[in-house]
Amino acid sequence: MGKWLLAVTLCLLVSSGKAFAGWYQVKNYEGSIGPNPVHLSLQRYDGFGSGITVEGSYFYDAKQSPIALYGKAEGTKLTLCEIADDKELDRVLVMGSKTPVDTTGCPLSLDLSESGATGIWIKGLEKFPVVLQQVAGLDDTAEGRVKGIVEIPFWAQTAIHRFTGIFTKTDAGICMTKLQVISKKQRKAVQSIRFDDNDCNAGMLMTPIYLNVQKQDEEIISVNFRGNGGYTVEYGFSPKTGTYHRLVH
Repeated sequence: MGKWLLAVTLCLLVSSGKAFAGWYQVKNYEGSIGPNPVHLSLQRYDGFGSGITVEGSYFYDAKQSPIALYGKAEGTKLTLCEIADDKELDRVLVMGSKTPVDTTGCPLSLDLSESGATGIWIKGLEKFPVVLQQVAGLDDTAEGRVKGIVEIPFWAQTAIHRFTGIFTKTDAGICMTKLQVISKKQRKAVQSIRFDDNDCNAGMLMTPIYLNVQKQDEEIISVNFRGNGGYTVEYGFSPKTGTYHRLVH
């Protein structure tokens, strides 16, 4: 709940016309964990709560199922834990733990460089080297910078789809200009939802950027917008057309 209140505070500042700096510092990487190609996105922040300073999302290219990450940064070194299911996601990352998180034994350890990251992934008897190259990033904590094509793999997913936001810099600032619906089976975008949003508010509400699209159930997702105190727009999936459409209540 604390993350939501923090986001609303920012939105009120935006709607009142006061200058502000955002909280999104995100870097995206491509590479591999052992023999498996992966895409990974990491957001650094002074404190998400419970001692967490890094949150993120990654997926194996072959599976296309986002895995939520959280952990701690000590300089260039990161220790990252994986979220196992929706219940843990809600407890640790949405509501937030009341006790400091313990990253001991978490599977992913990375050492960041200017161009990428290297490290190791360990779980049980499995142990794989990690090699990543930085491919894009955004930073709205100052004047606002976007490097490359920034694709945010949201934590929300259904059995057949994952969702990726394309974040760009517009005349009104940085925001999500379109949402890609990715078929896990086909491993490609099957729909692109564009936002008619002159104020550039889409995808900029929640403190973790990966929470700006959320699953309500297997056929309804919601997109978060800043402005007007913060609001959401729901999209429903039609099995008949195989696409999402905006719901009007």
